[in-house]
Amino acid sequence: MRRAAARTEGPWPAKRALAAALRELLEHLPASAAAAAELEALLPAVRDAAARLAAAGRMPASGKPSLYAGMEDFQDTGPIVGLSNPLAPPLEFSVDPAAGVARGSGRFGAAYEGAPGLLHGGILAAAFDELLGVATVFSGGAGMTRELTVRYLRPTPIGVELRFEARLERVEGRRLFVSAEVEAEGVRTAEASGVFIAVGGEKFEAFAQARSEKRERGEK
Repeated sequence: MRRAAARTEGPWPAKRALAAALRELLEHLPASAAAAAELEALLPAVRDAAARLAAAGRMPASGKPSLYAGMEDFQDTGPIVGLSNPLAPPLEFSVDPAAGVARGSGRFGAAYEGAPGLLHGGILAAAFDELLGVATVFSGGAGMTRELTVRYLRPTPIGVELRFEARLERVEGRRLFVSAEVEAEGVRTAEASGVFIAVGGEKFEAFAQARSEKRERGEK
């Protein structure tokens, strides 16, 4: 199961292009040497763009096939993999059923920097959490995080290709034990293990329903 092919219908290609442009903005803004006047001159356009998007309202879920209710557009909206989410690097995840592993790859830019030149440890933990969640598919259903442990072996650099691999270790009742590691330029920089709790599709349906009702009330 690789990343869904880029959709060419509707607003998705434009959303992905806009998200990519916003990633460039996030990459350069914090350390930019631009003068205050130049930065202030950009504010009206940015605020106007935000207002126009807000005024357009929310689009309904695409309705395309998904294992879990409410997750139909996650590959566009997710904070780690979302192609239309400028907060996402984005990483690309895939599942190899024959090998029994989930893999991830991608780069983190300057927006994710912690110590100089290095990936923030909390961001790396989030990436592990996402991929370990993908690995729960080998249990036959979804799992949600109960515990997450990350062992930082050495600093993980930004700006280079990272390669992740995760697997389901064992199942004990509803507890799903998973593990993963990440390499930067062939060197392992961190390992992770987690305990996820198996949940049925009805749980995601309840989450999706609660979100829908919240939006109907005008809440974010």
